[in-house]
Amino acid sequence: MARQERAVRTRRLILEAAGAVFDEHGYSATTISMVLERAEVTKGALYFHFPSKESLAQAVLDEQVSLGAVPPQPCKLQELIDMTFVFGRRLLRNSLLKGSVRLAVDQSAPPGVDHSGPFRQWVEHLVVVLEQARTQGELLPTVQPRKTVELLVGAFAGIQLMSRALTDREDLAERISVLWEHLLPSIAVPGLLPGLDWEPDRGVRVLAELDEADDEHVAMDLSAH
Repeated sequence: MARQERAVRTRRLILEAAGAVFDEHGYSATTISMVLERAEVTKGALYFHFPSKESLAQAVLDEQVSLGAVPPQPCKLQELIDMTFVFGRRLLRNSLLKGSVRLAVDQSAPPGVDHSGPFRQWVEHLVVVLEQARTQGELLPTVQPRKTVELLVGAFAGIQLMSRALTDREDLAERISVLWEHLLPSIAVPGLLPGLDWEPDRGVRVLAELDEADDEHVAMDLSAH
């Protein structure tokens, strides 16, 4: 069991190091040696988990959607809003997520690396949430969830690229807020709008709630032992 836990930690360490290097240099300029130096692991340890640079890049890409997880909300539109703000907030400090996003838009990645995967995965994930919102009567009758989600994913990708180019993503939360300000009136029933929160600091507050919940779980585990 200890060996298995160590292997999981080593794999995560390598992924986070790879994310940072891919983010800084892009796919083509990144080398395995650069990842080894950043992760401070042996070549054998890296190749045990990832037999090639392509497989390492794919693993970084595959982590993206899980890093947008948020607490469930009674209002599914609010939950959708929260995902965008939490994802944007994590983009400021999470090296693995930064690398995954860089790879997703990096056209130099070889055919063996599916950089389109995160776009499809996000669409499938968010369609489920928007379908739930429709079931709960939160959407205007003209809304088509898949088309709306594809617009949202594409717009978010462009906004974060622009934010990175102009301010190193420091203004990303404000840009996400403006996106929702324009999008929500075209999809949400009017009576729902006053209760929705799309203020720029929404991601900060949701992450604080997540951290508080994690601290409570740790305290409960410690008391149980």
